[in-house]
Amino acid sequence: MARRMQRLAIYDMDKTITRKPTWQPFLNHAVARSAPWRFLLYPLLLAPLAAYAAKRIDRGRLKEMSQRLLLGPHISAARVAPLVEGFAQRTVAANIHPGALAQIAADRAGGRRLVLATASYRLYAEPIARELGFDDVIATGTLAGLDARVHARIDGENCYGPAKLRMIEAWMEAERIARTDCHVRFYSDHASDAPVLEWADEPFAVNAHARLRRLAKTRGWPVLAWG
Repeated sequence: MARRMQRLAIYDMDKTITRKPTWQPFLNHAVARSAPWRFLLYPLLLAPLAAYAAKRIDRGRLKEMSQRLLLGPHISAARVAPLVEGFAQRTVAANIHPGALAQIAADRAGGRRLVLATASYRLYAEPIARELGFDDVIATGTLAGLDARVHARIDGENCYGPAKLRMIEAWMEAERIARTDCHVRFYSDHASDAPVLEWADEPFAVNAHARLRRLAKTRGWPVLAWG
């Protein structure tokens, strides 16, 4: 008996679905509601930002240092839960492209399994995905200790660039989805997702920046605007 072909619609999140990035707004939201005095520490972010710009640290390390500085080295799961839920509701209410909502609805109506694959932390990407009706989330993990506290450490890889494709493939293996038995659409705004765009059956450059527009023109990928 022939296997049933699964149809996947995989979406990047920041500036693909959302109008603006989400990491800094999440930190601002969390600091304002948990420890407003930490706003005084923001100038200390200049050092890790400079190190990142000089390529002395990668994006994952920058995230860890920012979280440690602004949320502390660890935060209890019970304390972070209302922060991420509130942030998810704010994001869905005010930071989503209308075209993204339309495409998500169309893919859902077409029987596609909706997957969010984002470099953003699962901590807050998961409730955003739930609000938007996604079926699955592939995202950067945050290390959780045995004491039920969320630590300022990434669990595994930062879901960015080639690591995003590795994490999608690992998720498919865990879900027992063979690549030969599925058809994949992938939507992204950024050239860092080129490995996944090359791998997808239907790649879409969405709200693309200049580098991705050039790459899409070379590869013949459709270019969409969801603004």
